[in-house]
Amino acid sequence: MKDFIIVGAGLAGISFAETALVNGKTFIVISDASQNSSVVAAGLYNPVIVKRLSMPQDAAEHMKYIMPFYTGIENRLNIKFNYKLPLYRKFASAEEQNNWFLAADKPVLGDFLSTTIVHRKYDCLLSPFGFGEVKYTGYVDTALLVKKYQEYLQQKGCFIEETFDYSALIIRDSHVSYKGIEASHVIFAEGFGIHRNPFFSYLPLAGTKGELLIIKAPELKLDIAVNAGVFILPLGGDLYKVGATYEWTDKTCMPTEAAKAELVEKLNEIIPCEYEIVQHLAGIRPTVKDRKPLIGTHPQYNRVHLLNGLGTRGVLLGPPMARDLYDAIVFGKPIKKEINLRRFKK
Repeated sequence: MKDFIIVGAGLAGISFAETALVNGKTFIVISDASQNSSVVAAGLYNPVIVKRLSMPQDAAEHMKYIMPFYTGIENRLNIKFNYKLPLYRKFASAEEQNNWFLAADKPVLGDFLSTTIVHRKYDCLLSPFGFGEVKYTGYVDTALLVKKYQEYLQQKGCFIEETFDYSALIIRDSHVSYKGIEASHVIFAEGFGIHRNPFFSYLPLAGTKGELLIIKAPELKLDIAVNAGVFILPLGGDLYKVGATYEWTDKTCMPTEAAKAELVEKLNEIIPCEYEIVQHLAGIRPTVKDRKPLIGTHPQYNRVHLLNGLGTRGVLLGPPMARDLYDAIVFGKPIKKEINLRRFKK
């Protein structure tokens, strides 16, 4: 008898698997390659929503939690995927500078927004009004994390690569079973794949398509991440990740020429140097209409649970949301109503 069956092996599923692992629980992870938002994600983490100069609830606590969490995975897998990297907000006007200082005066934001305007000169990033620096930022190489963690699970014999068959799940009062696998609980962490899930498809997870580019720009020479309408994230080797778009109608993972043109237009306004588009990626973010996660237990089946709705902040939200769900299942700790799936009635 396993403690958990975990369906999905993106950021959400990996976060719950790691939480179960470090707490000595047994599990099996079942996943296919149908959802790729974790793989193509930018991976940037920062506590501040830079566009609105606001901070989501509990973001400071989440920042403290994810650092040892990811370090633990790096040490066990003997890989490096978490990189601390400054994030600069490019100011377009004196008014944006003033708005930055007003935000930095707020107690909730003061620890994370530098009050010193950065006037570093980059030949291929013109910034007459300078930059504002967000503190304690970085990025996770999500593609590497997902690939290596799945390989680790395979080596441990607790990963099955297949499309989950919901009709094969048998739910009893004492446990659940799936194709001969018995477990105390099943955790669904499928991202946008929730729409195929008969237990949770009623939830309002709309999904937002995001596209980004990987470019090669030898002259750019950035050693920081930049937010300037689009983000530019240095990957090393003169490669940069550029994004992202937001599309609410198209629910396919196919890159589009329209999104490519949008990103190229914005990028050309920021950097006056030559670059080559190396790759064009797309994925569906698991976003909820109120922009908050969906975690908790099915209203009818107390052994069926959900970890979803991480949206654009999966790197930051995955580990603490997994912890909150784990604590609710194992210790009966209440889940905050703001993130509890029960806020939406079936």
